[in-house]
Amino acid sequence: MKVYEGKLTAEGLKVGIIVSRFNEFITSKLLSGSIDCLKRHGAKEDNIEICWVPGAFEIPVVAKKMASKGKYDTVICLGAVIRGATPHFDYVSSEVSKGVANVALDKEVPIIFGVLTTDTIEQAIERAGTKAGNKGYDAAMSAIEMSNLIKVLD
Repeated sequence: MKVYEGKLTAEGLKVGIIVSRFNEFITSKLLSGSIDCLKRHGAKEDNIEICWVPGAFEIPVVAKKMASKGKYDTVICLGAVIRGATPHFDYVSSEVSKGVANVALDKEVPIIFGVLTTDTIEQAIERAGTKAGNKGYDAAMSAIEMSNLIKVLD
C-alpha cells in the first residue's frame, strides 16, 4: 500500500494570503496567526505576499487571479463573516465558500478556506487567538501540508 502525505515544512513555499478588511479587528489576528505558522515552519517573509480586499465576498476573484499566475504554491483566504439580523450572512458565507472551492478545483492550487463564519462576535474572537485557538494558524498549517502533498502527486 502506498500512502501520500504532505510534509509540514514551509521551506521554499511561495504563499499568497488574501485578507478581508471587513471585521479587521478579527482578520488581522487571523493574518498574524498565519504568518506565525508559516515562519515557524520555515517560510521566508520574502515568499509571503498579502492582498487586502474590502470584504469576504471579494476573496474568490482575487484567489482566482493569484492562483492563475502560477507564482504561488498555495493561497490562504482569511475573513470573518458574523451573523447579523438579515439574511446577508447566509448569502455571503455560501458564496464565499463556493467561490473558494471552485477556484481550487479549477486551478488545481490549494486554496485554503480560513474564513470564519460565526453567529456572534464572541465566537469570532475565540477563533482568532483566544479560547478556540487561531484559525489563521490552522489555515496556514493546511496550506503547508496541501502544498507539499500536491507536489508529491505531480
